[in-house]
Amino acid sequence: MSKALIIGGGIAGAVTAMALHKAGIEAEVFEAYPTGADDVGAFLVVFANGLEALRVIDAHDPVAAHSFPARRIAVFGPDGSKVGERPLAGSETGPGPRTLRRATLYQVLHAEAARRGIPVHHGKRLVGAETVASAGGRRVVAAFADGSRAEGDLLIGADGLHSVTRTLIDPSAPRPRHTGQHTVCGYLRDAGGTGAEVAAETYTMLLGDRAFFGCTRAPDGEIWWFANIPGDESDRTALQAVGPDEWRDRVAARFPGDATPAAALVRATGDRVIASSAYDIATTPTWYDDTKVVLGDAAHAAAPNAAQGASMAIEDGIVLARCLRDHTEARTAFAAYEELRRERVEKVVATSAGLAARTGPGGPGRPATGPGGGGADGGNWLTDYRIEW
Repeated sequence: MSKALIIGGGIAGAVTAMALHKAGIEAEVFEAYPTGADDVGAFLVVFANGLEALRVIDAHDPVAAHSFPARRIAVFGPDGSKVGERPLAGSETGPGPRTLRRATLYQVLHAEAARRGIPVHHGKRLVGAETVASAGGRRVVAAFADGSRAEGDLLIGADGLHSVTRTLIDPSAPRPRHTGQHTVCGYLRDAGGTGAEVAAETYTMLLGDRAFFGCTRAPDGEIWWFANIPGDESDRTALQAVGPDEWRDRVAARFPGDATPAAALVRATGDRVIASSAYDIATTPTWYDDTKVVLGDAAHAAAPNAAQGASMAIEDGIVLARCLRDHTEARTAFAAYEELRRERVEKVVATSAGLAARTGPGGPGRPATGPGGGGADGGNWLTDYRIEW
């Protein structure tokens, strides 16, 4: 195999392209957004397992340089009492998880891919793909909405939750399931008067009677917060049509009688409030065919509660590249990749779904016993995972 067409220029696409480059396989990225997706999303955590995966392709240092550490999690009940505190997985023996804006992660990874000479084509929305015979064997031809086409030895769908590639591989593939939640994020410059004490390098989790709230403090003192609240399914346009005043009201209303600073922090926030609908896909039965394969959210979308989406996508891209390096036939490589990844990622999806059920309609629930640290069973199966290259 000499050339891969990567559909989707997000986290999964950029990492996969760099991993293929390391494996000696040419890759081109085709991104649907006309000018890049660097303005999409709020903030996220790359956990220790994701950072270790980035280390395999020498991309961990740029990410670490543009993020800040998250070493501990402190949990408080609705009455304001402290439920517990513990280190986040990976922080005991290494630098630990890192927090950064999704846009920043996108920009850092794309800058690193560009430095390595990997081409990224914008405004290329996939509409179809066919496998054709050639002198050297089978090839795949991708068709884009602008009328252009591209040809390669294989096509990798890193095109996210609403993946076109997934449905090209299997027209009966399951659709994403809305979890009944909205995740709302905000940035607060001045927390004075809120009564909040948000420690550095710590995720402070507030378990309200009717919702779940989390926050951390950036090195410049700005507080980054998120809340999981019940909400009907809405597309991006509908969510953006809701103004920041209404989002603040909706979130604050979920903490009406709680003795925590959650409502005060929300109401003190300015216009920097972002909301998204939460989805998952319990399982995708078919990940590949002879020339096409999916990874990241296109293959195994998890609700955001365990916060492992970025790290799982990073791992996927590196494992797939290694399999393509080690197997000359694409379908054999795809099968090896699925064998190595399916059980792990579906466990994350199931863990996140369980956490979403606790924080969705019917109860505020509690945070993971360790996002990135073993999920509900309390084990270390996430951070104990090592990618051999």
